Amino acid sequence: MLGVPGLCRRRPGPRSMWARVLRFPGPAVTWRSVAATSGLGASGTDHYCLELLRWYCCPWVGWALPGPVSCSGWGTNAFLESLWALCVLCFFLEKNCRRNDNPPHQPVAIELWKVSAVRRHNLTKRWLMKIIDEREKNLDDKAYRNIQELENYAENTQSSLLYLTLEILGIKDVHADHAASHIGKAQGIVTCLRATPYHGSKRKVFLPMDICMQHGVSQEDFLRRTQDKNVRDVIYDIASQAHLHLKHARSFHKSVPVKAFPAFLQTVSLEDYLKKIQQVDFDIFHPSLQKKNTLLPLSLYIQSWRKRY
Repeated sequence: MLGVPGLCRRRPGPRSMWARVLRFPGPAVTWRSVAATSGLGASGTDHYCLELLRWYCCPWVGWALPGPVSCSGWGTNAFLESLWALCVLCFFLEKNCRRNDNPPHQPVAIELWKVSAVRRHNLTKRWLMKIIDEREKNLDDKAYRNIQELENYAENTQSSLLYLTLEILGIKDVHADHAASHIGKAQGIVTCLRATPYHGSKRKVFLPMDICMQHGVSQEDFLRRTQDKNVRDVIYDIASQAHLHLKHARSFHKSVPVKAFPAFLQTVSLEDYLKKIQQVDFDIFHPSLQKKNTLLPLSLYIQSWRKRY
């Protein structure tokens, strides 16, 4: 459960609970600036990956991972956010540069090389290629036709990233994989919601078209930042789907190895956003949704201490 009964219910009475990754202009820190100040060693590439993740609203990624694998988590998460790294790594994997200990001269690629070659995690190439292939298919910037398309995108990107994180932690467990699948889908849906105001400023809408049509809402309604009931109903339905995936993921809590819990702590951030969007009656453009929760690190620490996700 998400801690608040009926999280996605804003009106009395029973109601069914049934990118795109957020893209902003590049982070302030660049690979050239990192290389100039930190050299080409581990500290420079680590710093670049951390700054990349902080820019994409993921400052907590890898925080709870055990020391020896935390940098691996940064590298794999940064891999998802860097289109440049996706292209470089595609060539890198095809040419098997790992055998020659000669990774491409790119910080995320170097960190992934350290993960797979130096730290001997033996990451599954299939998960990396799924991320690359799915991101490549979405370069046309088309709206998702239905919620299933959005979930498929999330499964092939966010969930694949979690499968890689589990491999880094040395975990092979079917229940952990099931939880990772649902958490990844929830992450993808919430990311799509969070990115809606930014996408709207660029005259783009990526929300599932079938749900919009069901409530008689057009893309222009989102571009004009309309706050009608129908628009809120669209957001309600999409947020409810994310809530459902979180609920399913947490239903495996007793079966998932405790060692896997640090990989799933993004559920704290997802829950926080779903609570906030409920509090503003599913107004996707409310200013409070764009503010960071300063208590989020404390919530992460508490969940980690309680051995929960």
